[in-house]
Amino acid sequence: MGEQAALAAAVRSVLACLDTHAGEAAPDPPASWSAEPEPSTLQALVECFGLSRFERSVLLLAAAVELDPSTAGRCAKAGGDAYPSFGLALAALPEPHWSALTPVAPLRRWRLVEPADETRLTGSALRIDERVLHFLAGSPYLDARLHGMLRPVPPPDTLPAGYQRTAHQVAAGLSGTLRVDLVGGERRIRADIAAAAATELGLVLYVLAADDIPTDPVERDRLARLWQREAILLPAALLVEIGSMDREQTAATDAFLATAAVPLVAAGDDPRTTDRAAGERVTVPPLSDDEQLTVWRDAFAEIPELADDQLRGLVAQFQLAPHTVRAVAAAVRREETPTVEAAWRAGLAEARIGLDGLGRRIEPGAGWPDLVLPDRQLVILKEITAHVRQRATVHHQWGFARTLRRGLGVTVLFAGGSGTGKTLAAEVIAGELGLDLFVIDLSQVVSKYIGETEKNLRVVFDAAEHGGAVLLFDEADALFGKRSEVKDSHDRYANLEVSYLLMRMEAYRGLAVLTTNMKQALDPAFMRRIRFVVDFPFPGEQERAEIWRRVLPAQTPAKGLDPQLLAQLTVAGGSIRNVALSGAFLAAEEGDKLQMRHLLAAARTEYLKLDRSLTPGEVRGWV
Repeated sequence: MGEQAALAAAVRSVLACLDTHAGEAAPDPPASWSAEPEPSTLQALVECFGLSRFERSVLLLAAAVELDPSTAGRCAKAGGDAYPSFGLALAALPEPHWSALTPVAPLRRWRLVEPADETRLTGSALRIDERVLHFLAGSPYLDARLHGMLRPVPPPDTLPAGYQRTAHQVAAGLSGTLRVDLVGGERRIRADIAAAAATELGLVLYVLAADDIPTDPVERDRLARLWQREAILLPAALLVEIGSMDREQTAATDAFLATAAVPLVAAGDDPRTTDRAAGERVTVPPLSDDEQLTVWRDAFAEIPELADDQLRGLVAQFQLAPHTVRAVAAAVRREETPTVEAAWRAGLAEARIGLDGLGRRIEPGAGWPDLVLPDRQLVILKEITAHVRQRATVHHQWGFARTLRRGLGVTVLFAGGSGTGKTLAAEVIAGELGLDLFVIDLSQVVSKYIGETEKNLRVVFDAAEHGGAVLLFDEADALFGKRSEVKDSHDRYANLEVSYLLMRMEAYRGLAVLTTNMKQALDPAFMRRIRFVVDFPFPGEQERAEIWRRVLPAQTPAKGLDPQLLAQLTVAGGSIRNVALSGAFLAAEEGDKLQMRHLLAAARTEYLKLDRSLTPGEVRGWV
């Protein structure tokens, strides 16, 4: 007998009890309950929700209204009303018990059936929940009331070995305590791990954003019961993604998680802080370089143009999630000629997504010829470039990462007055390395609230880790000044901010550049942990003349410009660029060639901004 026929037979056996109660037929022998084959969907409901024989009969009676057109007439003959009710069930069905009517009993707790009017418990019409009816009929689906709140998460085709081990841990936790806190990693990575764990347990996975959990207790309880029923019917596990929330939403999320009696994973960047019992905590590990290389090899398997050593170079630079690496490979396949340069560009495009909202991105356009610095400083800058470019070789192939273990990041301090070329030097290094330069806005990082500065710094460094971008903290003394003597709690937390920064910069695998006008204001402990310190001196007259030569484009129509005379202005390179640009605008407005008089007018404006006055010696011989 098929499932539909078995269900129809089970419904007929319950309706026969109504006929017997109405005196229209002889009672079925007790053996008839076990003689008919049981539909598997009905068995699942009985076993999963712990239904008694009477509750099973009530469920079938409510289903009969939708499945057998004779039900209304047979109910009317047995009880006077043309619909099933708890009162009719108590009178006509075998083994009745009043406890089946209570809100905590399975029928009403899980909303398998509901009375149309709860004020008339025994006399009101009983209705089977539509989702339960379709499940009985063999058409399972996610309850329509959960659409828009939950979405399915398909299991990944493959997982790196480290993530697969984590998925095993999650599966073990779900099979034991039913609840796991999954911490760290990207949101997509956490979803893939949770989906793999659910598949291991024979479950499907759905994800719910914690922000969508109702703060109203009644609505929240309704959602919790609805989901728990779904988790049993599908069967399924739930992944709750927890982000930044206010106190009310956090309390609602904790309450929702605490009532879960089905497999549930609470996932977020940080461990949850809650007074309620938490689940088993599992941390998403970073992938090792070998695991990263395996991910890149698999993604680029169909692109034979890229050799293994080229993939190693990409792995040394980028720490991308597996799905992001696949996106990079897809972008390279769309190129007419797949090259390592195309892979590098695609990797940069993916890596910069997380940083674009955290700082100002500068696409490097300057090169070494644009820098006018003494040879000593240029040598150090090129040494910095070598440290970043060759870190994979030295740290991993040559084994220094195993012996040093700490302080592998390249941290640089550029010290000097405004306009002496600090930002330009960082741009040149970034361009030489083929990386983006991100200028971090300190006003968006520093917070007056305790702990917020560290959180903001962590977001910056975590995002930068994906592509090893060059980070430029301008005017770093504002954030990284000397740690003060602890006089109150504010001093203590301010010192913690500095200590946290020191730790993250030492661990950062890219290049972090700090600039300051006041080198002496920085914390001495901080200075000890900086690998390179480059002093940018105020340019001398010969350096200023060279800056003037380089700042004036060759195609600019000019007349009588003398870089040696212009170098008499005692200003740094930034001001020189301002004067040259302003003078060009003045000449263009007159429709004339750029001349010394235009630059003189522009210099007066620049000096007013600097709160200085031009001296006769600075403009001697100009006009």
